[in-house]
Amino acid sequence: MRPYTITKGRTRPPTEGGRLDMITIVMAVGDHDGRPQDPERQEILDLCRRPISVAEVSARLDIPLTVVRVLLGDLIAQGDVRTRADTPMTKLPEKKVLQAVLDGIRRL
Repeated sequence: MRPYTITKGRTRPPTEGGRLDMITIVMAVGDHDGRPQDPERQEILDLCRRPISVAEVSARLDIPLTVVRVLLGDLIAQGDVRTRADTPMTKLPEKKVLQAVLDGIRRL
């Protein structure tokens, strides 16, 4: 099936879907076995039972990334999928800690 038919001609996810980078982690919310979905959305929901990146969804289903973003945006807008919150910059390790780890690895 042509990508534009899967997305109904859309090239961008709905605004409710938020920003979906390739590394954004997505996961299904609740159980969706009873709700009818088209095959592509159902496959995405099946993959999203565990946290998975947008890029990995695209690769596993062999669907172009832009199409996956649109479909995920629809599922997010419906409340079927959510994104994992980004790690705040304040919670990232300091540069000196990362450098110490890198130095330790190099010594191995």
